Amino acid sequence: MGPANNYLIYADKKIQMTPENRSLSGNIVDVLNQRIFPGTVKIQDGKIISVIEESVTENQYILPGLIDAHIHIESSMLLPTEFARAAVCHGTVGTVSDPHEIANVLGLQGVQYMLDNAEQTPLKFYFGAPSCVPATPFETAGASLTAPEIEELLKLPNIVSLSEMMNVPGVLNDAEDVLEKLSLAKSTGKIIDGHAPGLRGTAVKKYIEAGITTDHECFTLEEALEKLSLGMQIQIREGSAARNLDDLIPLLNDHYKNCMLCSDDKHPDDLAEGHINEMVKRAMAAGIDPLKVLWSASVTPVKTYGLDIGLLQIGDPADLIIVDDLTRFKIKTTLINGAIVAKNGFPELDSPTPKPINHFMANTQLAQNFKIKPNGASVPVIEVIDGQLVTRKFEWTPTLDDAGFIQADLDSDILKIAVLNRYSSSKPAVALIKNFGLKDGAIASSVAHDSHNIVAVGTSDKALAKVINMVIDHQGGIAAVSANDNHILPLPVAGIMSDGDAFEVGKAYGWMDSLAKEMGSNLMAPYMTLSFMALLVIPDIKLSDKGLFDGEKFEFIAAFV
Repeated sequence: MGPANNYLIYADKKIQMTPENRSLSGNIVDVLNQRIFPGTVKIQDGKIISVIEESVTENQYILPGLIDAHIHIESSMLLPTEFARAAVCHGTVGTVSDPHEIANVLGLQGVQYMLDNAEQTPLKFYFGAPSCVPATPFETAGASLTAPEIEELLKLPNIVSLSEMMNVPGVLNDAEDVLEKLSLAKSTGKIIDGHAPGLRGTAVKKYIEAGITTDHECFTLEEALEKLSLGMQIQIREGSAARNLDDLIPLLNDHYKNCMLCSDDKHPDDLAEGHINEMVKRAMAAGIDPLKVLWSASVTPVKTYGLDIGLLQIGDPADLIIVDDLTRFKIKTTLINGAIVAKNGFPELDSPTPKPINHFMANTQLAQNFKIKPNGASVPVIEVIDGQLVTRKFEWTPTLDDAGFIQADLDSDILKIAVLNRYSSSKPAVALIKNFGLKDGAIASSVAHDSHNIVAVGTSDKALAKVINMVIDHQGGIAAVSANDNHILPLPVAGIMSDGDAFEVGKAYGWMDSLAKEMGSNLMAPYMTLSFMALLVIPDIKLSDKGLFDGEKFEFIAAFV
């Protein structure tokens, strides 16, 4: 995607981006031909008109820009225009983005909002048509996308795929609605992206035979190798919550042409520090040939999705980055369509003024709404695994008060978790969770994959009610309450994104993250982890606004009264 002409629309005024005719000299990293040589790249009208091998004095390296092959922009809590301002500083020139999150809140209107906003920046945003909205029938979402709406999206040139097919049981059991969506993607020649954590054997074979050709959910090398052997392409993920790079780096030695790099979910403070460039640097430091790493970071996504992103060849768009060397990999300059969009760590892009949209109808909660009793001598507890989206389930004999209600056990680090429907008046679903570590108060978020209801973890019923009511009062945000402080980062765009400056939002989010850790959490990313505790399509056990859910059996668990 990206602008076909040289004009970007910011609010109600037109700003011309004029790519300068220029020559760049240094060590040219020709990823397609797997060689590095000294020379000069000449750019005219946004295109590469020549690549000349010659002796030069510059020691810098010129190479294709980096691509995030699978990301939910909404999870950065930034609009595409602000995401771009941060990402270009790290050498990112394009993304394949799934607007699944805003679609669950606002449906087709939300997807169109993202497409329109993305057109206001030169970063080349490509999108997928969300395949699973709502993700499951076991939670309350704000909208749905039917097959006719998906068909409408798939006709758009900047929609390059049917996004991650999370309904694995639907694929394996030939569900009619799933087959219809898969057929639509095939008929339009669009890639079908996968989402099949831990799927192996005959099940994964059938999943792939349905036409699904990528997966970003592998968390072991063995799983990734099996999927590769069956013809899948693997998107190696390193996000703010799920971090699989270290386990999957060896794939790049022999399978780099069928691998891509992606973040999936990147919170704003992490994005301020780095993006795909950090994955590239770490893979090189692990001993992988730089040319193989860079192939996965640029060539594979361009070829897989048919992106109009340059690969440093004559006639290509001048989508380039300049780095100091291939060890430190410090991004000096990022160019898109021949125009400089970032230099020495600072963006050269304006911030347009957005018009927020939202869907928020939750009602104020009382502390008594969070009381639960066990349905038996023991109850299941959600056990968080730091750095992973998967959870574990274990049985626990709860601590009860005089009335028989379950109490949080701070010594055992077993707290209460609640999910509240944000789309209508209701009472919360409440369960138990381990490994959040809070010693005081509660934290909450209206970023809660996939339906973005309000999710909270707390040490008491009073704290849970207070923190959730803060989110309701602001119509979305991430919040924390403790004995001494109450703080919230408002998210007025669909309750999942800020309308503020990328770097200011990153600082504010980082401060909220630090506050959660001061309250006792020892998780790498407390709020990102919290946001996935309502993600039912990831096993073993999660919580929706309708109740505790077994992600293996795809059924509710009757654990509490």
